[in-house]
Amino acid sequence: MIVDCAIYRDGRRSEGPEDFSDALDEARAAGDAFLWIGMHEPTAKEFDHVRSEFGLHALAVEDALTAHQRPKLEVYDDSLFVVLKPVQYDEATDTVTTGELMVFIGDSFVVTVRHGEGAPLAAVRRRLEHDPDVLRQGPTAVLYAISDAVVDHYIEVAAELQADLEELEAEVFAPNASDTKNTAARIYGFKRQVLEFRRATSPLLQPMDRLAFGEVPFVHDHAQPFFRDVADHLTKANEYIEGLDRLLSDALAAHLAQMGVRQNDDMRKISAWAAMAAVPTMVAGIYGMNFDDMPELKQSWGYPAVLVVMAGLCLGLHRLFKRRGWL
Repeated sequence: MIVDCAIYRDGRRSEGPEDFSDALDEARAAGDAFLWIGMHEPTAKEFDHVRSEFGLHALAVEDALTAHQRPKLEVYDDSLFVVLKPVQYDEATDTVTTGELMVFIGDSFVVTVRHGEGAPLAAVRRRLEHDPDVLRQGPTAVLYAISDAVVDHYIEVAAELQADLEELEAEVFAPNASDTKNTAARIYGFKRQVLEFRRATSPLLQPMDRLAFGEVPFVHDHAQPFFRDVADHLTKANEYIEGLDRLLSDALAAHLAQMGVRQNDDMRKISAWAAMAAVPTMVAGIYGMNFDDMPELKQSWGYPAVLVVMAGLCLGLHRLFKRRGWL
């Protein structure tokens, strides 16, 4: 559906005709105006009128309707098509969710199509409307403001992930950590969230570089320094994500190593107790063979002497294993 629609003339909002064609003609006739239409998960029927009025390319329209696109920048004859993937992080469930944001830019018009609940554009529109000097730059300013808002939120989400990762690291390296199965599952789940995050940020590097350093139709050359700033922030976000992924891999390796050490400790303890149990078993086995020529069987002190020997051997083994750290 259409969330908002307005004509911006000289950086100021003004309500135009309800018909898209008339509003676009009015914006083009003014020279210093453009039309901005915001849509949220439009149906094919709702978007067909927009497509026909603005002359949008069929391939870009298909991408905007079906979503599930990688971040990209496509140049067509009559418009520029940009795909962004805003992210949201739910601390309660430790999950990263991605939405999709498509931006069409052409001669005196901007069409934004949003899928998902993340990154609503109302805040971006309000901020631009309170800054006429920026909005006066036309559709290029809208594309910059949207890109800047999405990328800045990447850094915020990365910081939240970093805080949660520090808590997870503390759990992994805790001296009394016991729930190893759950910890391994949490690390693996965290890596899946970081991978989902990377799918939103990494493919965006090339489109931002084109906007920052190349000549792109419908984008003013004097806007390149601003897009370079966005590209710098995006690079910073990607470095955050790569660092998170490396730390998670190290944490998983350390956790597996700790599990191996604990298993070795457990095996040593089991082996020590088994050795101590084997001594009296061996002695009892010898005296249980019932041979006639065993003089100890005829002595009154034989039974207590054997008990003392078994206890002494077990005590000696216990002290030996304790000194070597096996118990």
